Amino acid sequence: MEITLDQLLASREDRTAHQRELQAKYPGRTLVCLTVIMPGKVKRNPQSLTVAQAAMESLTDCFEDVTDHLETRDLQTGYEAYLLTPLPVEEAKRAVCILEDTHPLGRLFDMDVIGEDGAPVSRESVGSPLRRCLICDNEARFCMRNRTHTQEELMAKIDQMIADYVQ
Repeated sequence: MEITLDQLLASREDRTAHQRELQAKYPGRTLVCLTVIMPGKVKRNPQSLTVAQAAMESLTDCFEDVTDHLETRDLQTGYEAYLLTPLPVEEAKRAVCILEDTHPLGRLFDMDVIGEDGAPVSRESVGSPLRRCLICDNEARFCMRNRTHTQEELMAKIDQMIADYVQ
């Protein structure tokens, strides 16, 4: 099912509000928010669910002994998970950067660590490199902003990554 830009923007606002609620409910805890990177108007499909399952397994393994709260939301606008941990923000961010950088599907994981101010902690602040494009070696933000690659090219790369992972 395709989603509209308005639905996508509303889901982002809802996610931000939910993050604030969780931070208020669990003061002093670090919040990790997981979403799946899936270009295009269809955010919930077999590919995104495969990525979400792999991301959840990685996330729960990584934070196995240090999770205070974990919840998931399977929405038409995409899969979301929220994990609260007593780990310091920087330690949690380093851990999720390692998952994103080393897992075969990690480039399709979007694991944000949310600071007390409600803003995501940057990769650079913990010494992790910027994310690279799925297709070329440019910085991912550069290719996204400039629409360097077509949606078809991106989906073909994602399909190949998932096929290689599930084999």
